[in-house]
Amino acid sequence: MTIGVPAGENGYGDAPTAPLVEGPVLDERGWGPGGLASQWTAPPRRLRRRLRRALIVLMSLALAVTVAFITALLLTPSVSNAPALVRSFDLAHHVAYPGAPVPPRFAAALVSTEDHRFYSEPGIDPFAIGRVIRGRITGQPDQGGATLYQQLAKMLYTPGRSGVLVELEQVMLGIKLELSYPKAEILQLYADVAYFGHGYYGLAQASCGYFGVTSSALSWPQAAMLAGVVQAPSADNPLTHYGVARAREAHVLGRLVATGTLTQAQASQAYRQTLHLAGGPGTGCNA
Repeated sequence: MTIGVPAGENGYGDAPTAPLVEGPVLDERGWGPGGLASQWTAPPRRLRRRLRRALIVLMSLALAVTVAFITALLLTPSVSNAPALVRSFDLAHHVAYPGAPVPPRFAAALVSTEDHRFYSEPGIDPFAIGRVIRGRITGQPDQGGATLYQQLAKMLYTPGRSGVLVELEQVMLGIKLELSYPKAEILQLYADVAYFGHGYYGLAQASCGYFGVTSSALSWPQAAMLAGVVQAPSADNPLTHYGVARAREAHVLGRLVATGTLTQAQASQAYRQTLHLAGGPGTGCNA
């Protein structure tokens, strides 16, 4: 007697076909065969929770930093009196106010060595601040992170003061200065109030005192030397520390090359020029 074989789903006598499986079989972690995760698998629930928590923490920190920044900005004094402070400072040191317009050579030399992002930054240089923080953590020498805005704020609003809170105040004041005055006026205020050593206050006095020329007649080596002096006016005084001042001049000329203002050949030629120091006001200029 013939025993019948049950027909399969396809209507024939074959065994039932296996159910169709879409994609690899995944375990409870969402991992497939061989330990590889399917690209279509959603992140595990635990990972999603961690990501949400990290996002909340980051948003909270950003909010706290924003609130602290706005609070510090509101607590710092106004900078609307900056020109008046410069005027009082200049009168006290027998300097004509306002001084002559800042010549392009000195402006380029100063910006290249003191704050090469001056024309694009918002009064603060995050890269320089990060470099200073890293240096303090690692114990490396302070490479300087103050923008020209912060340096001007220090000269006008916090002279003789130091400390972390004072530096924070200078940062806030620097931002306010950037928001309140055009770049050209910031350079003008800076040049009018900066100390260049040997009793010379302001660019006009320093140009006449050191070289016997007006600031508009400064050569590249003269402008580079004066821009180098402002960092340490007593230590870099060319009349008493000529070798140090020349080293600073070479540094500034190198920065002018790095920023594309001068070629290496032009900088080398400028450094070879003889600097005739006057040591007092010249006959052809009025400080």
